Amino acid sequence: MVDIEKNGEFVKVEQKFTSWRDLLKPVTEKDFKPGFYHYPILKRDAEQLGIPYRDWDPLEPDWKLPEGWKETFLNKFKELLEKNRQFKLFMDICVRCGACADKCHYYIGTGDPKNMPVARAELLRSIYRRYFTKVGKIFGEWAGARELTEDVIKELYYYLYQCSLCRRCSAFCPYGIDTADIVWRGREMLQSIGTVQRFSYISIAACARTGNHLGLLPGGVAGALQSVAEDVYDITGIEIEVPINKKGADILFVTPSADYFATPHWYVCMGYLMLFHELEERYGFSYTWSTYASEGGNFGTFASYELAQKLSHKIYEEAERLGVKWILGGECGHMWRDKHQFMATMNPPPKTLEDPVSPITGTYFENAAEAKIVHIAEFVADLIEHKKINLDKSRNDHWKVTFHDSCNPARGMGLYEEPRYVIKNVCNYFYEMPEHSIREKTYCCGSGGGLLADEVMELRMRGGMPRAMALKHVHKRYGVNYLCTICAIDKAAFPTLFEFWKLPVEVGGMMELVGNALIMSDEEQERELDLRGNPLKKNEE
Repeated sequence: MVDIEKNGEFVKVEQKFTSWRDLLKPVTEKDFKPGFYHYPILKRDAEQLGIPYRDWDPLEPDWKLPEGWKETFLNKFKELLEKNRQFKLFMDICVRCGACADKCHYYIGTGDPKNMPVARAELLRSIYRRYFTKVGKIFGEWAGARELTEDVIKELYYYLYQCSLCRRCSAFCPYGIDTADIVWRGREMLQSIGTVQRFSYISIAACARTGNHLGLLPGGVAGALQSVAEDVYDITGIEIEVPINKKGADILFVTPSADYFATPHWYVCMGYLMLFHELEERYGFSYTWSTYASEGGNFGTFASYELAQKLSHKIYEEAERLGVKWILGGECGHMWRDKHQFMATMNPPPKTLEDPVSPITGTYFENAAEAKIVHIAEFVADLIEHKKINLDKSRNDHWKVTFHDSCNPARGMGLYEEPRYVIKNVCNYFYEMPEHSIREKTYCCGSGGGLLADEVMELRMRGGMPRAMALKHVHKRYGVNYLCTICAIDKAAFPTLFEFWKLPVEVGGMMELVGNALIMSDEEQERELDLRGNPLKKNEE
């Protein structure tokens, strides 16, 4: 048992260890804890997305499962095993060595043994053994198999939505088992019988309907971007005309909708507009936003392959319609696993797109040759390396910065050095968190993978605890007061997490720091405020 101090009080984490046979006993609605279970999908979203709907309550004994639910679930299981070779492999090769057990932030924060990655996967493996292996059919529980019952469905719903798909456990698995993939397939099975959470599907339905998770129509997107440009004018005195739906531009820029709607994302969006304006003024940079492909994120990757495919195709469609050469993507987490690993196979890129080459430096982004989409950190790092923009690092001297490796760009994309290179070139004070909590070993924010829902706030605060403790270390040791992240969900989740754990640290993005440091060619007066409106430190003579 561990007691963690928070503001003079203690949060108790009691780690429990149980036998493998006990793990096969399902947790049901009688055991669901407030702050740990999700609300079910709304009728309007289920009907729009073609998901079976019923009116049910997770806390009621009768979940009103649809007629033939067991056959439907097992048929979906069989389909996924046949279509995804890695899923079948992951079902067979785990030896229960326990290397992953203490690597999950939800297990660390809750102590619940079924939040150990190996145990979470066993929830599905036990069904696999019973219905898809000879030894499980013959020996049953003695082979680690169990019957698929309504109580098992309840347990799957409870625990498959206590995983943020961060893949930290996979980095420690000697067999390379991707628990996030297992959880994703499990959620697909639950979707086949309409037993899914509310939060992700609100955004999925909105994005399918309007092109962004917020459900903003074209006028709303354009108006929001104009408001960002007006805030840039207030800080710099520079009027920026935002190109929207511009045919024939070289580059289509796509970013999470949170960047032009929420804070602290807003300051990142200001940084985008400032950089692109400067490149246009100096080098004739040609780009456009889109009101159709107005979302870089893809909540479908939290739900099912089909929904992820449905949402990602719009970006390629719009790139082809506008006649751009390639795509540039903004600061997002799961967006980059989707774009880097899935998008080009879900929806083949239009033949009109070219291999991405920077129009400023001539650099060929070879790693993006297949998907035709480049990360903003790569793009900016290349500009800095070739000395194509002028920067004043002292404008960020009021910030002592650390960097959080967001799960998907880091483990999913290998994007470790580029953001650090940019940050070190726009800031004088940068400090790393402890080694066990960064790069491929980075901890999750605790709210990714569809878990950014208010009803699971205790789960989020406990799951985010390991990251909060790593930040607490550098805050106390170095006075760090700004955590930089290149993930929209991180920016939404961390302010609440840090308030809970009493950490006086601001949250922001790489492009906010770039915007602060950027010396703009047509900026006539010395800048006095940062993008948040805070006074800049004056250099002492």
